[in-house]
Amino acid sequence: MADLHVPINHAEGGIAAQIAAQLREAIRRGRLTPGTRLPASRDLATDLAVSRGVVVEAYEQLVAEGFLISRVGSGTRVAPAAARPPAPPAPAGSEGPGPYYGHRPTSPDLGHFPRERWLASVRHVLTTAPSDALDYGDPGGVPELREELAGYLRRVRAADVAPENLVIVGGVAQGLSLVLHVLTQRTRTGRTRTGRAGARRTGTGRAGTGQIGRGGRLPLAIEDPTSHRQVPLLRRAGARLLPVPVDDQGLDVAALRDQPAEAVLVTPAHQYPTGVVLSPERRAALMEWAHTAGATVLEDDYDAEFRFDRDPVGCLQGLAPDRVILSGSVSKALAPGLRLGWVVAPAELAEAVRRARGELDLGSPVVEQYALAHFLRTGGYDKHLRRMRREYHRRRDSLVGALAEHLPEVRVHGIEAGLHIYLRLPDGWDEGRVSELAQEQGLAAEPVAPMRFTKGGPAVVVGFARLPAHRAVEAVRGLKVRMSGQSID
Repeated sequence: MADLHVPINHAEGGIAAQIAAQLREAIRRGRLTPGTRLPASRDLATDLAVSRGVVVEAYEQLVAEGFLISRVGSGTRVAPAAARPPAPPAPAGSEGPGPYYGHRPTSPDLGHFPRERWLASVRHVLTTAPSDALDYGDPGGVPELREELAGYLRRVRAADVAPENLVIVGGVAQGLSLVLHVLTQRTRTGRTRTGRAGARRTGTGRAGTGQIGRGGRLPLAIEDPTSHRQVPLLRRAGARLLPVPVDDQGLDVAALRDQPAEAVLVTPAHQYPTGVVLSPERRAALMEWAHTAGATVLEDDYDAEFRFDRDPVGCLQGLAPDRVILSGSVSKALAPGLRLGWVVAPAELAEAVRRARGELDLGSPVVEQYALAHFLRTGGYDKHLRRMRREYHRRRDSLVGALAEHLPEVRVHGIEAGLHIYLRLPDGWDEGRVSELAQEQGLAAEPVAPMRFTKGGPAVVVGFARLPAHRAVEAVRGLKVRMSGQSID
């Protein structure tokens, strides 16, 4: 039975007609859906402070019109035929949600989400947490989670982090948006990248006038190629993007030095999409550039836990905690829908990000934060990662083996890590068409061209996390057959 919002004006009279009109409009607009049970006439009359006969009259009118049905013992309900008419088709050329939502090459296998252990953590929170814990909390995150995450990142990612330098956010995307907002605002108010008043380096390398980039936007170097889903987010957050090429050793730091960048965004543990790791020489050169230029390094640690050939390389933040801002989340390890991530930054910047989070939306849901803290503390997170690391390794090996056997002209690029592989195609192949054919075989495939700022050879990115190992050969065989029957160059 539904509570109803039915505003009426007692001074106007015609109360039954007003009630009928309000209900009729609610049904037409879809606020009352077919099958919804309405309150008993006596209850609605009490709520509206009118006589029961007035409500009965309104109900009878809508029954006569076909908007409602009334049966003894079943009450009064919205009629099935009163469904809201379907929306008209979108105009030609209009864009839908696009690639921002749903399955993508970096999506984990959500069928392996540890439901029972997570439920146990949620139960523990709801059983033991004091009532005050459910109030508005610290926008930077609940202390218990910040403590557990700081310990985890020190232990697993070799980060140099204390709880007060860590801010809980709604995923890496929100973390980057908040960080860029803070960096942009700090620079616009005349503060240097180290937070002190004074001159700033401009694109010419000389002391500037206090403006950043064209139109007051933060000059941000990014990897080329990079995730095309991040580009609109970065621009909306106030960045002017400066592409820097990526080769087999990761970001080309020599090319970065030629850019007037105030900050750089990198994926050093497993570059997206190419799958390479930032080499030791490049890591040292990047840290040297950051210190010399007084710049900030934004480190996206998006899938660093899934390194299969050896132990993961420690994060950059551990090398230079005064220059590197580390972002991570549980989106790849557990599920994107949890919307739980973190930002690790120098104390002053962390406090600025915390304040910005409070001004934005008052912080993340607290029950999920307490649950993740318990999940980390009791070993559930580590156990789940060990299990999924073995499974994803097996699935990657199956896909790579199937490609080597049936499509040897396609070359797998990058390290054994993450949830996706980068496939270099022979010159002349149409990567868009190959991606479409791969998708028809159930593979999460995307062309690389939209991820580039400069032209490169044909390539596709394929996710393997949701591809069972026993289905890899079947999928690749099907792709080969489809490709042989169609022109892909």
